[in-house]
Formats: sequence, C-alpha cells, structure tokens
Amino acid sequence: MKHSEVAEIMRVMQQKRINDEIIDSIILVEHPEIVTIGPKAKREGVLVSDDYEQTIVDRGGGITWHGPGQLVAYPIIKWENDEQSVRNIINKIEDLVIKTLNDLDINGYRDPAMMGVWVDGKKICSIGLAFLHWVSRHGLALNYATPGNRIENLACCGLDIGATTSLEKLGYNEYNNHQITRELLENTLISNIQEILNRKPIEEEKINIEDFL
Repeated sequence: MKHSEVAEIMRVMQQKRINDEIIDSIILVEHPEIVTIGPKAKREGVLVSDDYEQTIVDRGGGITWHGPGQLVAYPIIKWENDEQSVRNIINKIEDLVIKTLNDLDINGYRDPAMMGVWVDGKKICSIGLAFLHWVSRHGLALNYATPGNRIENLACCGLDIGATTSLEKLGYNEYNNHQITRELLENTLISNIQEILNRKPIEEEKINIEDFL
C-alpha cells in the first residue's frame, strides 16, 4: 500500500484514538519503494538521489527507505501516564523487534548511539515516531529481504552508506527450514505484543485500514 495512503490513514486513526473512538491498533504493511525524509535530514541538508521517489514526513529521525522486503509496523497507541517517555516508548518498540528476532534464532540488539535494532554490526530496523496527546504515529521498518542494493546505497538515519541492510543479505533466510517471510515476521511480532507492549491482540478487532481513506 502506498506510503501516502497509509500516512493519511495514520492521521485519521491517531485522532480517533485520541477521542477513544478506536482501541490501540497496529498497522502492518509493506510499501512500494519510497524514501521518507525526516526533520533531522532536512536540517542537515541530506540529499537523496532523484533515482528514489521521496517524501517529507514529520516523524523523528533522518532518511528511511521503504519498499519490498520490508515489514512496516505503525503503532497507533495511546500510551498511559507511566509510559509517557519517548525514550521508554522507543525502547519498547526496540524490545518488540529484538524479541521477535530472537524467537527466530537471530541475535538482534540495540546500539546506545542510535535508535533501532542491529544484527551482526548492521542496522536492520529503523524506528521513528510522532506523538499527539501521547498517541503515537509512524513506527518501525524491519528489513528482511530488500532488493538489490537499494537500501545499502543510502545513508539512512545519518549512518554511513552500507550500514543499513536486510536479514537476507546477512544470511538469515530461514528458520526451522522455513523461509523468513513477511507473514512469519508479522505472526511472530504479533505473538510478542502482549509481553512487550502490555497490550493483548484481539483477533476479532482486525479492521480494513482502507476504510479510513
């Protein structure tokens, strides 16, 4: 689904969550290729090649590649009073990814100098959030099988070119003789939401996000 469509859906859902018209939700999606440019990248004058479609966004951070082979998760969550720390919330999102990777026998970890999740010295998951009345928008992008060197050719999040890559490029293609697919990552991530985010997924509350367009 196009990033521009999901961006509008997120805005609508964020306001509905503020108004308690919907429950906490997570949008799971994969975008056609686009590079999103955050405020930090704009301030620092980071330029992206015209070879990439690009758009300005209001989440924290620099540039982030989106495209095939990447699972994107956008938490539209109203964070409680005792959770209301940006660093704490980002840590929770990182922990969710780390636990998901660990369940697939992949050692994911955080780098104290940079938000996100790393594997074997490479960044494989970017995180950037925006808040309104402590309801979050935007989220995480987990690279599992990105094409060519499209992401490697970018200085994502202010890192050196080549510092960001995907699980497949690091040799993590399978788990228990099954290919690591978007579906496997989604199901594993969902299975960890209650433990890490302290919110219980409710199967019957699945919605069609296109209804918010």
